[in-house]
Amino acid sequence: MKSFADTKIAVIGSTMMDLTVYADILPAAGETRFGESFTTGFGGKGANQAVMAARTGATVTMITGIGNDGFGDESLQNFKNSQMDTSSVLRLDTHTGVAHIWVDGQGQNRISIVPGANFKLTPQDAIDEVSKLKNVSVLIAQCEIPQEVTLAAFRTAQELGITTILNPAPYQPLTDDLLELTDWLIPNEIEFAELDKAHRAPDTDEIIASLRDKGRTIVTLGSEGAALVTSDGKVKRFSAKKVSATDTTGAGDCFIGAFAAAIAAGANEESAVQFGIDCATKSVTRKGAQSSYPKIEEIDFSLIVK
Repeated sequence: MKSFADTKIAVIGSTMMDLTVYADILPAAGETRFGESFTTGFGGKGANQAVMAARTGATVTMITGIGNDGFGDESLQNFKNSQMDTSSVLRLDTHTGVAHIWVDGQGQNRISIVPGANFKLTPQDAIDEVSKLKNVSVLIAQCEIPQEVTLAAFRTAQELGITTILNPAPYQPLTDDLLELTDWLIPNEIEFAELDKAHRAPDTDEIIASLRDKGRTIVTLGSEGAALVTSDGKVKRFSAKKVSATDTTGAGDCFIGAFAAAIAAGANEESAVQFGIDCATKSVTRKGAQSSYPKIEEIDFSLIVK
């Protein structure tokens, strides 16, 4: 097993600026209510996953689009501050993506995103940037950039022998070609039900195991942990430590970034899942997405098994 410091992964995906309102009760349609607080923070599913992976000490290349605006400047600096490789961060002639987030008194969120530069990425951009990767073992993607861009990235990654991880969020129908190129598919419960042909929730091991004929699956289950479909088609469930949630924003991204870094370092998949859950559990006790992720000194590396 490699040390995390010798591990290289890449993320192709979205960069957003999160504009978050915290309110005990969120307003109904046509209603105005006072909120408790407002924050701006770095987000986007791709950026979140990349930052969490970088927190483990892994070297992370971020392939993304940002705008020629202040949010773009701040996002680029954030990547640099996270010790990430920014040579594939493309400045595009539009605005940086934004996410408007409302968090209620129970820590549950509602999110509306405006993609901006994220939707200006092209398949050729993906081919060019993935082709430049050196000694990268894992590539992560999500659904906040055009699907044809992710498809081009995964096709190139497969040619280079890079393991692919797809987080199908926010949900959209996935092409058979993209699923064929996906080594690890990691939906949450809502996305799982959308992907399942009969739109069943992941309530039983049998349902979870039946999602794919080929490739591997992990279902993240929020406070209940996660379920892994093992290489022999069985389902193994992993529990999460019970904590009082302050803000669940970005917890799934935290899991995926940590899991991907562990897999890339050579951890066995079961310990990688538990490692991801532990990092995500720490994150929900704090406000924000990236701002809530554990720093390297807070990460429990003893969970990793070769």
